[in-house]
Amino acid sequence: MTNAVAAYVRRCDDRVSAVLPHAARRVEALGNRLRQAGLGPDDLVDVAALDRLPVLSKDDLVDLQAAAPPFGGLLAPGATVRRIFQSPGPLYEPEPDVSDPWRWLPALTAAGFGPGDVVLNACGYHLSPLGAMFEQALLTLGATVVPAGVGNMDLQARACRDVSVTAFVGLPSYLKALLEKAEELDLTPAAWPLERAFVIAEPLPGSLRAWLEERIAVVRQGYGTAETGNLGYECDEREGLHLPDDALVQVCDLTSGEALWDGSEGEVVATLFQDHYPLVRLGTGDLSAFLLEPCRCDIQTPRIAGWLGRVGDAVKVRGMFLHPRQARSTLGALPGLESYRLVVDRIDHRDVLRCEVVAAAGADEAGLATAVKERIRSGLRFNAEVVVVAELDPGEPPVVDLRRWDE
Repeated sequence: MTNAVAAYVRRCDDRVSAVLPHAARRVEALGNRLRQAGLGPDDLVDVAALDRLPVLSKDDLVDLQAAAPPFGGLLAPGATVRRIFQSPGPLYEPEPDVSDPWRWLPALTAAGFGPGDVVLNACGYHLSPLGAMFEQALLTLGATVVPAGVGNMDLQARACRDVSVTAFVGLPSYLKALLEKAEELDLTPAAWPLERAFVIAEPLPGSLRAWLEERIAVVRQGYGTAETGNLGYECDEREGLHLPDDALVQVCDLTSGEALWDGSEGEVVATLFQDHYPLVRLGTGDLSAFLLEPCRCDIQTPRIAGWLGRVGDAVKVRGMFLHPRQARSTLGALPGLESYRLVVDRIDHRDVLRCEVVAAAGADEAGLATAVKERIRSGLRFNAEVVVVAELDPGEPPVVDLRRWDE
């Protein structure tokens, strides 16, 4: 364990013992998890004690919420909730009534965002927490926010010019598309003082970073989830992601759940030190590893390598998760649909979703394609091209990911 990691763990030891025993006594679902693992609240004395608690997967969290809606028994009695969001799964996320509930302020500060910035927030606002979580952090920082969301690129490009947008938050693929739209409309970056971008929710391959950095001076990326908020961010060195100092981020063995501090690859597992909604040992489903070399910057937290792949069957498309089991529940009983598969690809740095379907004998193929497209839009919250094919391999999974991130 490196010095930076050891210091980080010691700080988290104090937070574990200060917050989690009290939370376990108040929150039914956490108390139940401890009892099932043969533990009690007083056993939560340090980070090492958490290794005795099995990792909670997102599928487990979906099941908890389905059994005890809406928050699975994890919301503390009397907790004040400002907003409630819904992510694919479905998963419901409560937002507490505090100034920066998703804890992105340190990440934006490290990227150079400040009170004088006018920021185009191109994160989704519809049900998803992404847009709101960054808006709250930006307002806390003192920046001015343009709540753009996703879509209407013509209007967004013009707004960037008209209000002199200086910074951007959103998906890197969306930023590329927006800049291309601006060039098409002769509203090139020279027409407004766009100085920096903070990109999240999808990988940032080297070729896309290079394209963006030809047009924007500062491009930094962050990592997090809808349930946890900030779990990592780049400094000026751009070598890995610094962990936030207000949460415990572990990389854990896929079989035993044991924390791996030695640079081995494993699942990113997060624990939030909050007693209103204590997420303890939540598995993100993402793979990463600790970087053992010290960073040359002044940020004191250790770093992980960034996104190295997925553990489970779910894939992230345009910044949102596509869950195979949710796809089955959405499309499985559709009349006239014999079989289907959802295919994710990437064209010119943008995710493309296609649904290949086999129609049952006698079914109206055109009507089926329309019905499938609408089901995917309403049930999964994606727009997809629907293609009727003669047959599909019965052994294929319902979601197939063809993307490559090494280019």
